[in-house]
Amino acid sequence: MRAEPSKRLESLDVFRGLTIAGMILVNSPGNDTSYWPLDHAPWHGLTPTDLVFPFFVFIVGISLVFSLSRKLDGGASPSALFAQVLKRTLIIFALGLLLNGFPHYDLTSIRILGVLQRIALCYFFGSVFFLWTTLAVQIGAIGVILVGYWWLMTHLQVPGFPIGDLTKEGNFAAYIDRALLAGHMYRPVYDPEGLLSTLPAIATVLFGNLAGFWLRAPGAPARKATGCIQGGIVFLLSGWKWGQYFPINKALWTSSYVLVTTGLALLAFGICYWLIEIQGWKTWSKPFEIFGTNAILAYVLHVFFLKVQNRILLTRPAGTSINLRFYLSEHLFGWASPENASLGYALLYTLFWFVILWILYRRKIIIKI
Repeated sequence: MRAEPSKRLESLDVFRGLTIAGMILVNSPGNDTSYWPLDHAPWHGLTPTDLVFPFFVFIVGISLVFSLSRKLDGGASPSALFAQVLKRTLIIFALGLLLNGFPHYDLTSIRILGVLQRIALCYFFGSVFFLWTTLAVQIGAIGVILVGYWWLMTHLQVPGFPIGDLTKEGNFAAYIDRALLAGHMYRPVYDPEGLLSTLPAIATVLFGNLAGFWLRAPGAPARKATGCIQGGIVFLLSGWKWGQYFPINKALWTSSYVLVTTGLALLAFGICYWLIEIQGWKTWSKPFEIFGTNAILAYVLHVFFLKVQNRILLTRPAGTSINLRFYLSEHLFGWASPENASLGYALLYTLFWFVILWILYRRKIIIKI
């Protein structure tokens, strides 16, 4: 069957915007206290905060299918598109390094990997698979990655730990990171965006590729929405069941975590698709569409200015030091409980970036990264 011509999906922009708004919100607490949904699970387990990153990676997979398909339909060759993919990969990876190093770029200790770096690598491999392999190969690759990662993590032994140990110190992914990235990691013993755990993240982007194929295939919109929701339920239940043996863990990006978050992403996107593309209910979605049009820019800028605020130290009347972010939270929301003050600052900071993005949107400025 021949695929339908690529067209821009408003529901995908909205889903991307929902995800990036959620990412800004959970990244920006006003103090050291947060309500549990706005914080990561301590280790094994899942909170709403643990969904935003895999949702974004999943969206990358859908987006690249539409973007690259449009260019292929316009006559571009896979080799020419690969050059563009490589350039974009290097730019996103470099932005991650710049954020990691700010403000002191010490090459002896700079963290090499991170959120943007993982997005870059997932985008690269998702694009390569799309350009040069078939749908069947991509499905097979997902199976090999998820089963292979489970086997490595549960059957290989880290010196000094039991076989299959999944603690922060004893898991095999952390062992690889310590061996290859010592001194350049998020924490001394592990990195949540490490080398080996990027493999199952590539499976997440490939699931996004499959969703992109499904959305471009001939068929009624209602059938596509139903397929997303049905697939979401299947993956969610499969991941939950696998999680009883290979725990759901965001920092390790376990295979069960891939299935559960893919399932939830399909459910969330399926609902957005049904509301916007089928029912035409769009009045609620405009703010999220605005967030979604400059998503990478929003991520880079909000992290950069969080780091700036953390570097600016002020002195309380009692003589103690406090960074600008916590200072603003105390002075704007000091009347509230610590949890509500933290949430109040996060909401205000998210609103601030919405205003900036709205100005860019009104002026039709889209920064393509």
